[in-house]
Parts: sequence; C-alpha cells; structure tokens
Amino acid sequence: MISVRHLSKHFDGRAVLRDVNAEIREGEVISVIGPSGTGKSTFLRCLNLLERPDGGEIVIDGVNILAPGADIPALRARMGMVFQQFNLFPHLTVLENITLAPTAILRLPPEQARKRAMELLARVGLADKANALPEELSGGQQQRVAIARTLAMEPKIVLFDEPTSALDPTMVNEVLAVIRDLAKSGMTMMIVTHEMRFARDVSTRVFYMDQGEVYEEGPPEQIFGDPRRTRTRAFIRRVDLRAFPVVRGDFDLYHFRAEVDDFAMRQMMPPKRRKTLALVLEELIENLLFPRAKAVTLEIGISSESGEAEIHATWQGAPENPLEVDDEAGAMARVILAKRCAKSTFAAQDGTNILSLILPGEPA
Repeated sequence: MISVRHLSKHFDGRAVLRDVNAEIREGEVISVIGPSGTGKSTFLRCLNLLERPDGGEIVIDGVNILAPGADIPALRARMGMVFQQFNLFPHLTVLENITLAPTAILRLPPEQARKRAMELLARVGLADKANALPEELSGGQQQRVAIARTLAMEPKIVLFDEPTSALDPTMVNEVLAVIRDLAKSGMTMMIVTHEMRFARDVSTRVFYMDQGEVYEEGPPEQIFGDPRRTRTRAFIRRVDLRAFPVVRGDFDLYHFRAEVDDFAMRQMMPPKRRKTLALVLEELIENLLFPRAKAVTLEIGISSESGEAEIHATWQGAPENPLEVDDEAGAMARVILAKRCAKSTFAAQDGTNILSLILPGEPA
C-alpha cells in the first residue's frame, strides 16, 4: 500500500530523518515508538506531505507522490490524520465540524453527510453531543470528535500523531478504546505513541525509531519481548546506555575504569556491582578482545529498574566468538565471564562481530 524509500528531512541544517525505509501493508496497525526528538512525528507528516521531504520516495498504490505533478489533494483525501491537538473549529458544532469537509471536498449532499456523521458519532460514543460546541467537551471527547471527523472522509489509512499526549490521564483510555475498535475493524493505521502497553496490544508491527531512522521493526512480541538491537533494548527496558570506544595501544585502563565507574554510580549501581562490572570489562577487553581487534566499541547499559547491566562489544574482523576459542591466554577470562554473566550471545555478519553479555541485577 505504502512504500517509503530512503526518506530524508532536514530542519535548519539538522537531519531529522535519515534514510528512512518502511513498508505499510493494507490492514496493518503500525505503532511508531522511540525517544522524543527522533523524527517520529516528522515521519508521519512527511507521509501526507504536511512536511515536504528533502529526498527519497513515498510510493502509494504504485504512485510516487513526490514526483512532479502528483495529485496531492487526492492523496490527502485518502490519508486521514489525527493530531496531538484536536484542531476542531471552535465556532462550529460537533456535527458541523464533521460534515464540513465531506460536503466541501467530497461533495456529499448535506443530508448524506449528516447521516454519516451521526453514525460516526455513535461509533465513538458521542451521538448525544452532536449539537455541542468543542468548548463544552472534555479533551477526550474532543479527540474522539477529531477521529470521527477524520473517518468521515473515508480514508484508506489513518495516521495518529500522539493522539493522547494532550490529554489528562483519566481521558487517555477513552481515546485508546476508540482506536482499538478501529484496529479490530481492519482499518489501516499508523500510530505514533508513548503508550507502550497499548502499542503492544493493538499493533501488527512496531517501528522503533532512533536518531532519525527506523532502527528496528518487527511484531510486537519481538520488539517488546525480545528486541534484537542494542538501542531498542535500552529503550524498552528503560536502560541508560553509553558508548565507550576503546583502541589497543592507546587504551588507558585507569581512565576507562573511572569513566565506567562514574556512569554506573550515576545509575545508582551499588559498589559491589560496580566492581563486578569493572572486572568483567577488564578481562573482556584486555584478554579476549584486544588479541583479536585493534578497535572495539563497547556499549554499556544499566537498568534503572532491575540493576541489570548489558555489555555489547562490536569489532571488525573474521567471525570468531572469543568465549568459544580454546586458547590458554583467554582461559581465565572465560571462566570469570562465565561465572559473572547470566547470559552471552554472539553474532557476526559482513565482517562485524557483536558479543553481548548480561550481568544480573542481584549481587554476584
């Protein structure tokens, strides 16, 4: 239905979207999650050209909408959008807000537009508010009206840009309930949201965005239960993550220890656990990694909830898991890591090796 290829967008010289690639199929419900400021809302606004991308392609039903001569009004009629703010016309009643666009753009007869509006108001539980003004409604009710207004245009896909972010907590569930019902009906939707439980329950796929790209995507059980990539795990598990580049021949062990200890202390890791972390890192770097690579990138994450620590070491070279090599030099390091770490995984692809270790939150 929608294919996004190499999409990019800059604001004031800063890259907000970098080489975004995505496929959206009919009937899918895709939740877009990730830290603030990573381009999630900009991505949605580029899809219906509220923001004009600087590069790439957006292909909808085989038509590149960024090509010269593309029918933008026709596109927007097929792609509805629900915003953070409700954007209702304050001087029009609820019914008038919903019927305005169908009569003006779709040229529906007024009576047909009113009938359709009342059906949609009943669907979102607001049939008794047809003649009310927006100021007479709660925030949750206004957002439900905004959803009904979007549906009145009979779009093929609806984009939701953080639809609950402007609501009080007591009103969030009433809006999410409407979106759940739309998902059950087979409506194609893309939802930027910070409601993780909702995203897990309602989505067919989840996009995790970070640093202006779709960093990882997959079904919700994978993204929330077993994320494959480092920054996704850090976000899902509320892990504070920091990268430490280390280079053989220029490695200052004492400076490195001080940096890691400061980072761990800021995450409230107790002294005994910090010593364990330092021991594991020292053995890993000096006795297992440096014999195999000149330069290594270490990403260390510490969960603020469980105290669990993650270590991800990445280096270039021939594929080789240093925990499985039978050499005398690294034998003691492998014993120490096996005793201290709860889990280890290794992967290699295209000359890149990644070794991941988990230190449990309990005292070792």
